[in-house]
Amino acid sequence: MEERILIVEDELQLARLMELELDHEGYAVKVSHNGREALGLLQEEEFDLVLLDIMLPEMDGVEVCRRLREFSDIPVIMVTARDAVPEKVEALDTGADDYITKPFAIEELLARIRALLRRKNNALKEDNNVLTIADLVIDKDKYEVKRAGQEVELTKKEFDLLVYLAENKGIVLTREDILSNIWGYDYLGETNIVDVYIRYLRSKIDDPFAKKLIKTVRGVGYVMRDDQE
Repeated sequence: MEERILIVEDELQLARLMELELDHEGYAVKVSHNGREALGLLQEEEFDLVLLDIMLPEMDGVEVCRRLREFSDIPVIMVTARDAVPEKVEALDTGADDYITKPFAIEELLARIRALLRRKNNALKEDNNVLTIADLVIDKDKYEVKRAGQEVELTKKEFDLLVYLAENKGIVLTREDILSNIWGYDYLGETNIVDVYIRYLRSKIDDPFAKKLIKTVRGVGYVMRDDQE
């Protein structure tokens, strides 16, 4: 999927130049020429990055960024008209991730965009490798499990089973689902192995705590659920 960039720039010629260059680089681009309209677009649509001029009609870029940060952490590159330190400091303090001063080389702008998008994508990847349900935190990269801040020691198979349950939070999994995904289709051991390992998990994840996360659905299987959600 193309990454979407919103250009907020009231200089029509510059806005058009940036739009053409970004389109050529493979981004999906939308352009706004005033701050109030841009804020509305950011509230209504999904973008991956904003190029935000400071000097804008109706609402300046600093105010747009301040309001944006009330509901979104989308990367923002502020475009400043003057190479003045106070203006740059204000932009960063308001929540901008980077700034670039006019006039700028388009190659530098593209490099800054790539850097911010790469940082955002890396952060998303890290988030996807940490599963959180209530006060249970599973770090798949570190093979680390914590419940209410306390580290829980699991075997490799217990960890795999917990991750499978957590990744399917709210979905009832049959014993056959669990057996084939954790032990493999060609498993020939004890047929009650799933129930045995669920007991192992509960003794470490649930029994020491008031809130129980692993539920039994009689006649079907198991589900991980936080009933307070």
